[in-house]
Amino acid sequence: MIAKYDPVAFEAVPRPVVSRGHEYPTSFELATHQHRRGQLLYAAAGTVAVTTPEGAWIAPPERAVWIPGGTPHSVRMVGSVSTRSVYIEQAASSALGDHCRVLAVAPLLRALLVAAVDVPREYDQEGRDGLLMSLVVEEIARAPTIPLALPLPTYAPLAARCAAFLEEPRMSETIDDWAADLGMHRRRFTRLFRRETGTSFAQWRQQACLLVALPRLAAGEPVTMVALDLGYESPTSFSTMFRRVLGKSPSHYRP
Repeated sequence: MIAKYDPVAFEAVPRPVVSRGHEYPTSFELATHQHRRGQLLYAAAGTVAVTTPEGAWIAPPERAVWIPGGTPHSVRMVGSVSTRSVYIEQAASSALGDHCRVLAVAPLLRALLVAAVDVPREYDQEGRDGLLMSLVVEEIARAPTIPLALPLPTYAPLAARCAAFLEEPRMSETIDDWAADLGMHRRRFTRLFRRETGTSFAQWRQQACLLVALPRLAAGEPVTMVALDLGYESPTSFSTMFRRVLGKSPSHYRP
C-alpha cells in the first residue's frame, strides 16, 4: 500500500521540536513528500528505507534516519513498523547537518524519543517537557553516523545501470562488466562513477548489497540464503563484511 503524505498540524505548532508516533502495516509506503522541519525518523520496531533524489538510506533496529527540512523523500516499511519521529525547526537543527544520514540510537536517545511522543504539542518550553525536547536535539547531535547510505548518480545511463543492479545485486560484478555495459573504457568509467557518486565502485557495490540484505534479514530470511544470493563465496565472508561495517552479525538483524 502506498499512501500520500498528509500535512498535519505539527508544521504549524509554535514549538521548535514536535514529536509523534505511528504504527504501519507490512510493506506500507509513504509517497514522495517533504516538510519544512527536519525529521529524525526512528523505527522502534521494524526497518525503514528512505529514498531521496540523492540516494537511499536504511534504518534497521537501533538506527534512525536524519532527513533535513525541505528534502523530498519517500519511505518504505519493511515488515510491521512502529516509528517515533521528532520534527525540528531549522533554527534548532542547524547542528544536525543538511544532508540525510543514518544515526546510531543509543539507549538514552531511544528512551527520549519514546518519551517525547507523550509530550503535549504546545508544551511549556521552560518546564520539564521543554528540557526533554532540548535534550532530544542535543543527543541527536551527539549520535554517530553509520555508513548505511547509497548515493545515486544523475547521469542517466549510469543511473539505469545502478537501478538494475539494485534489482539483482551481485558482489561478483566488476568494473569491467559495468564499463563494457556502458561502452566505456575502464578509466573513464571509474572517473565517472566517482564523480557521480562520490565513492568508488567497490565501496558502492558493497553498500548496495548491504542495503538490499538488511530488509531481507529483517523479513526473516536465512543468512546463508541472503549471502549466496548476493554472490558472496560463503556465509562467512558475508558475515565478516557485515560485522566490519555494522559491528554486529547478520543474525542480529533477523527477527
